[in-house]
Amino acid sequence: MQKGEFDLIRAWTSGRQSAAFQQACGVVQGIGDDAAVTEWAAGTQMVATCDTMVEDVHFKSITMRDRDVGYKAMASAVSDIAAMGAIPKYALVSVSLPHQTEEKRLLDIYDGLYECASRWSVVIIGGDTTSSPAGIHCSVTVIGEVEAGKALLRSSAKVGDVVFVTGMLGRSAAGLDFLLAQNKISSEWDAFPDRVQKLIEAHCRPSPQIEAGLLLQKLGVCHALNDVSDGLASEAWEIVEASGVGIDLVEDRIPVAEELQSFAENRRKDPLDYILYGGEDYELVGTMPADKAIEAQLKFREAGLELHVIGYVNGEHRRVMLVQSSGAMTAVPKRGYNHFGEE
Repeated sequence: MQKGEFDLIRAWTSGRQSAAFQQACGVVQGIGDDAAVTEWAAGTQMVATCDTMVEDVHFKSITMRDRDVGYKAMASAVSDIAAMGAIPKYALVSVSLPHQTEEKRLLDIYDGLYECASRWSVVIIGGDTTSSPAGIHCSVTVIGEVEAGKALLRSSAKVGDVVFVTGMLGRSAAGLDFLLAQNKISSEWDAFPDRVQKLIEAHCRPSPQIEAGLLLQKLGVCHALNDVSDGLASEAWEIVEASGVGIDLVEDRIPVAEELQSFAENRRKDPLDYILYGGEDYELVGTMPADKAIEAQLKFREAGLELHVIGYVNGEHRRVMLVQSSGAMTAVPKRGYNHFGEE
């Protein structure tokens, strides 16, 4: 059986450096979360992450404009910082491209990189540029900071917590579905039908939830936190495995955007499939004590942000289950975007 992404990461990294060595070097949280956490200046800790986008793996010329490629590459890395409740500060960018690549393509990618970085007050401080035998590769490292001891980890879910998400899921995958079916992309989204423009934007221009992550950290009520890069099912499973608990998702409580519902009906698909297994929404999913949820929702509403309670942390199993509208419970497969195996 072909190994999945996280199985391979464990095989490549487990046992290479002892926990004692890492701790002596100031590592607080190493491999296994959205970002690493290390000791930094007095009273603060450094949070660091790296994300890569590869042509024909993460994007195609028929699904994304070059400036969107740069924007999304930065956004996906910044989102990992958001999932730690941290503030993004600096970025390093490495780009590899074939010799025949037009200069305008690279300029457009960097336009997108800087546009996203400026939006979230991230300073691009360096990087690298190399040739590639095939396709464009864009890798972004983001360094942030968090108050010492306050980083939000996916390993902190507790039995009795509620499960929440910060916004609508599934729209990015639906946008990708639409663009692949069109087999082309326009230079301007208004060339597409109104009903799918939001879906296209969700896929090409995701918004990392920095404000939501910081508010959760400030409120002090969030236990586990993860960003939704590979689909709700995959991210819930990551919390389950890291925290040693179970998660019950309640179908009727999972919000469905109107544009996603309409698109799914038109395609004769279940919108829940996009939500559970689509990915690249870059919203946040996490857990908090049940008695803190209403207060947190009010604080989010005051800040103009969304917080939806969609399930519970269960101590009776260590799986992700779905409570269907009928009341039946079904197992949610450990499935989502996987670079090295089947979805």
